[in-house]
Amino acid sequence: MEGAAAQAEAAGRDSSRHGTPLVQIRHASKSYRRGSQRVPVLTDVNLSIASGDFVAMMGPSGSDKTTLLNLIAGIDKPDGGELLVAGEDITRLGETELAAWRARTVGFVFQFYNLMPVLTALENVELPLFLTSLSRTQRRSRAKLMLELVSLSDRLEHFPNQLSGGKQQRVAIARALVTDPRCWAW
Repeated sequence: MEGAAAQAEAAGRDSSRHGTPLVQIRHASKSYRRGSQRVPVLTDVNLSIASGDFVAMMGPSGSDKTTLLNLIAGIDKPDGGELLVAGEDITRLGETELAAWRARTVGFVFQFYNLMPVLTALENVELPLFLTSLSRTQRRSRAKLMLELVSLSDRLEHFPNQLSGGKQQRVAIARALVTDPRCWAW
């Protein structure tokens, strides 16, 4: 095992001492296809992260940190192994179940924020809440509260191109936290 996976395993090795792990990865592997060639990127990854732990994955560009995060967040599926996140073996979920699980369990702050350019800051933060049963009033209220928590209550109606990079990042953070996820990936 090399790169980010090795460092993540070392960082999370003793995390299970806190009780049931929030993330439990057992013998996970992932490869990609490049033409007819199979390129292994993660091999036999084992990792345990307890609820409440803050784990940083560090490694050079290309060491598959994002691949590992995408597996944990259910964006991508491993070729083999088990991935238990918040008590659910997400390798056994179909696409529809996985989408519902992501909506209620994981908050994302993407590397390039992935804000919708045609939506205001408020609408960008509200977006994940459309996958819940909250009313429009409840969605708006929660989105406003999240923007207030990241000190952007004066930028609710601004579009991403009207915000600095730092403010765009705070909108992305508010969006990641608005559903009150058990796990979030940055």
